[in-house]
Amino acid sequence: MPRRRLDFHWKLRQQMAAHDLWKTTQLTPLLRERGIDLSAAQVYRLVTDKPERLSMKTLIALCDIFDCTPNDLITPYAVSGQQPRAAAGGAADVVELNPDLRPERARITDED
Repeated sequence: MPRRRLDFHWKLRQQMAAHDLWKTTQLTPLLRERGIDLSAAQVYRLVTDKPERLSMKTLIALCDIFDCTPNDLITPYAVSGQQPRAAAGGAADVVELNPDLRPERARITDED
């Protein structure tokens, strides 16, 4: 039986944008008002990275700040543990690029 890998999409940044919060520093005082005292670095990581662990108090505070549910912040999904097999030809996924579409090297000339 193939193993399933569980993961989730972390949508805190989208919630912040929907509430016109564009900087992580704007979130810090809102968390403090709710008893969550995180450093600037911790708040930055909370916003920009998917947290591996998240306290329930922090999750509840975020839901209160954005007037949302945990479902608005987290979307779980499962991925099959099987790796896709390579095509029989071996190089089936190789795409030939049109050489006419490649950028040209810049040339610096003297303007004397």
